[in-house]
Amino acid sequence: MKMLSRNGSLARAGRCRAFTMTEMMIAAGLFSLVIVGCILSHVTGLKLCTITQTKLKATQTARAVLNRTRDEIRSATLLEVGNGNATNFSKISSNGLRQGNALQIYPTGNTNNYVRYYLDSLDQTLKRVASPGGFETIANFITNKNPFAAEDYAGNVLTNDLNNRVIRMTLELYQWEFASLNRGGSNSYDYYRVQTRVARRAIQ
Repeated sequence: MKMLSRNGSLARAGRCRAFTMTEMMIAAGLFSLVIVGCILSHVTGLKLCTITQTKLKATQTARAVLNRTRDEIRSATLLEVGNGNATNFSKISSNGLRQGNALQIYPTGNTNNYVRYYLDSLDQTLKRVASPGGFETIANFITNKNPFAAEDYAGNVLTNDLNNRVIRMTLELYQWEFASLNRGGSNSYDYYRVQTRVARRAIQ
């Protein structure tokens, strides 16, 4: 009887040290919740990283265009806002609002030497033509029709060629949000708007 009692005590002690099925199920459930939470956090972080990189790329491209145009405007001898393309440029008439799709910059007093920025509405690109020089596309996916305007100090579009006018350049563009999405979809891209106002350094 004593040995049986001793063996029974040892058996009960062994059973007390084991996990029950309920405890195992609860532990497995909590572990699964932690794993799912970690995976969801990682996926969300990847999506936010992709969105941020797309926005940074779009703003970086637009700022590079604005900075380049700004430097050429500041060092110009003569500026004209009008409408043009790769081969032609027409200045705004006498009392018309100085705004259009093109900006002609004369670095010196020689009018045969110019730089022209213009919006090509056929492919929604901003292009640069230099004479003498080359032709290049400097921005894509532009949606506004008249990116250039001559303004006074208060931001009013001028109807004359004041010597101290300010050139406003506005670019409204769209950028694909995710490269893997179908580009025909309506929610696969974002719109951006960047603007700068520049005056010539040398006012004569």
